[in-house]
Amino acid sequence: MPLSNSAKKTVKEQEVQRIMDALSASVAQHRLKPGQRLVEAQIVEALNANRNHVQTALQRLAMRRIVSIEPNKGASVAQPTAQEARDIFAARRAIERGILENISAQHINDRLADVEAHMRSERQATAGSDRRTIVARLSEFHLLLADICGNTVFKEMFDTLMVRSSLIVALYQRNDVPSCASDEHQDIIDALLAGDHSTAIDAMIEHLNELESQLVLNDGQDAELDLADALQGL
Repeated sequence: MPLSNSAKKTVKEQEVQRIMDALSASVAQHRLKPGQRLVEAQIVEALNANRNHVQTALQRLAMRRIVSIEPNKGASVAQPTAQEARDIFAARRAIERGILENISAQHINDRLADVEAHMRSERQATAGSDRRTIVARLSEFHLLLADICGNTVFKEMFDTLMVRSSLIVALYQRNDVPSCASDEHQDIIDALLAGDHSTAIDAMIEHLNELESQLVLNDGQDAELDLADALQGL
C-alpha cells in the first residue's frame, strides 16, 4: 500500500533529522573539522541517504550556523570567528544559568542513576589520553543538565549551542588542556542536590569563564578525517 502524503512527509523529516544528527555528532566529536568540505555525494554514500534529504539537512544546519554554504563552492563545516567564540560563551553563560535555575534537587534525584553513570564515564575518560573521548564525555555533562531541566526550548537552543561550541574548541582551544574538568562538574551536581542554586550557578559561571580563558587565536588544527570515516557508525 502506497504511503500517504503525510506519511511521506514524516519519513522525509525523520531522514533529514537523522542526517542532521549524524553531521552534528561528527562536529561535536571533532570528527569533522572547521572548514572541512561537506561533499553531498560522500554524505549520501556514507549515510545511505537520499541526496535531496542531504541537501535539506545541510540547509538547516546552515541556518543554525553549524554549516556554511557558499555559491559555487558548496557546503563546509562552519569556521566561527574569534568574536563568535566570545558571543557563544556569553550565550552559554545566560542559557546554562537558566538551565540550572530550572533544576531542583528532586530533578537530580529522579535522574540520579543517569547522573552517576555519566560521572563514572567522565572520570574513566579523563583518566585516559583519548582527547576526542574526553571532549565528548565532558560536553555530554552540559547536555545532560539541559535534558534534566525539562525545558524543551532551552534544550533545543542548547543542543545547537553546544555543537557550535565544539567548533570553537576545535579552532581556538590549546591542545594541552581539557575542555572541562570533571571535579568542577561534580561540584555543580553536589550544589544542585543540596538545593543550592546560587552555588551551582556561581560554579557554572566560573567553570565557563575558565573554559573561555583556555581559548587562543590562531591555534593549530588537527588533520582532517576523511568524510566517510568521520561519519562511520553514526
